[in-house]
Amino acid sequence: MNSTLDYSQEIKKAKQAITDADAVVLGAGAGLSTSAGFTYSGKRFYDNFKDFEQKYDFHDMYSGGFYPYSTSEEKWAFWSRYIFLNRYQDPPKPVYNDLLDLVKDKDYFVLTTNVDHCFQKAGIDKERLFYTQGDYGLFQCSKPCHKKTYDNYEIIKKMRESEKNMKIDPSLVPKCPVCGREMSMNLRADDTFVEDQGWENARNRYEAFLKKYEGKKVVFLELGVGANTPVIIKYPFWRMTYYNKNATYITVNYGEAFVPDEIRSRSVCINADIAKFLQDVKK
Repeated sequence: MNSTLDYSQEIKKAKQAITDADAVVLGAGAGLSTSAGFTYSGKRFYDNFKDFEQKYDFHDMYSGGFYPYSTSEEKWAFWSRYIFLNRYQDPPKPVYNDLLDLVKDKDYFVLTTNVDHCFQKAGIDKERLFYTQGDYGLFQCSKPCHKKTYDNYEIIKKMRESEKNMKIDPSLVPKCPVCGREMSMNLRADDTFVEDQGWENARNRYEAFLKKYEGKKVVFLELGVGANTPVIIKYPFWRMTYYNKNATYITVNYGEAFVPDEIRSRSVCINADIAKFLQDVKK
């Protein structure tokens, strides 16, 4: 089902399903933060990384994150800007706050591939969150030599203050306190990703939540999840909806809203901007 036949009817179905639900499982992908204004190209990129773009000819923040900088001082100049902008600043639009308003009277849990901390900034308790892919606000050993992560706000702030000519003070290049290697971001990019105790605890809480509501009226609300990593949110949500005949699957994704035939009768498929969806449900 590739498009919404009647948007207003789908909105009514979505609101009714959430109202009747015993619990809501939120699955959030990059499209949710994009809707909130956390865009990684265009004007927002140019306003913050014009100098890097001119020197290295990349045109979005993602590309800059993978660029092979010749020095650590320049690499961390880029990353400290990137992290400060996308982790420690609030998103321009209140999409996450609107989402909290939608589910605050329900028992809910959030599974997300986003690493920008927007849920917690909106006031959602971290005990209800499972950040499967990491957090911009955490460092880890780049090897890694041990399974621990480290908050990075203070050092990121110092990097930003020290930056001159697209380089940070060399003394601020983060080093592992155990082995002395350079630190890296706690982001799932390869097999060096550290799943620390906090990550394990969050996974256990998520699994316990699913077990608690097994067979009950559950809404699997999927927001902005594309086809890049469907095995984390999309496919499990489809599978759990299929096996739980009391469940409803709601997908909201501008340009990528679709659902398998096997669960179509218990699904709501909305091809629209998430911000608009949340406002319309509220109305």
